[in-house]
Amino acid sequence: MAHYDPQWNLNDEFDGDWQLRAEVSPKWIRVKIGETFVADSRRVLIVTETGKLPVYYFPKEDVRTEFLQESAHRREDLHKGEAVYWNIGVDDTLAENAVWSHLNPPGSSAVIAGYITFIWKNKEIRWFEEEEEVINHARDPYSRLDAIPSSRHIKVIVGGKVVADSQDPVILFETGLTPRFYLPKEDINFDYLVPSDTVTTCPYKGSATYHSFNSDGVIADNVVWNYQEPLPEVHEIAGRYSFYNEEVDAIYIDGEKWSLQEKDRLPYKSIAHKQ
Repeated sequence: MAHYDPQWNLNDEFDGDWQLRAEVSPKWIRVKIGETFVADSRRVLIVTETGKLPVYYFPKEDVRTEFLQESAHRREDLHKGEAVYWNIGVDDTLAENAVWSHLNPPGSSAVIAGYITFIWKNKEIRWFEEEEEVINHARDPYSRLDAIPSSRHIKVIVGGKVVADSQDPVILFETGLTPRFYLPKEDINFDYLVPSDTVTTCPYKGSATYHSFNSDGVIADNVVWNYQEPLPEVHEIAGRYSFYNEEVDAIYIDGEKWSLQEKDRLPYKSIAHKQ
């Protein structure tokens, strides 16, 4: 399914295959390695482009460039041009190819020329919005999450088995994405599920743990997840379990089989590691 972003379509009347949106964020953004803030800005660009997660770009003057060591690594981007990389070293910590900049981006990407950004998927690098640490990726200022209790009847079929049957879901609505159904533990048959070692993080919801389906030779890895201690914004989903609609046999909502709607997208599962 093609990328769909309701804000872009409404504001820009955009109908092409790719675009980049960049605006100055009102948030105070910092990057920390060890005890040292290596980037500190109240005028970062929040940049979102089609098919990728939001990225914070810092003005060069707001980055401690004395910690940067130029790398030989380069990467060519179809829309943003060549990216130049740096290693960053602070005290005894060295993160290789963790910082980059597009020096001469073409066309509409020229707005990020000379700006610098940092990798997220590195345990040595920590990001802060104001005084709150943010995990995994920058938060999209145009995304909203609503976790709303419901009485819809949700039935989940995996491997031919009814694994969940509930009339007490909390539905998580996230801008432009297909809703997810969070079900109480007592409405799930854990005879078919085994705990997984997988842990994922989300800047909007927190850290999730997983279960896999295993019954009669049918295995579906990490098909259901839960947030035991979600972030306060979505506290309603605490201790509840949600299944990947797209990876089970079927999810029925009030007796109607779920299917992805034309203008909905699945969450950023397939693009979460792109920068």
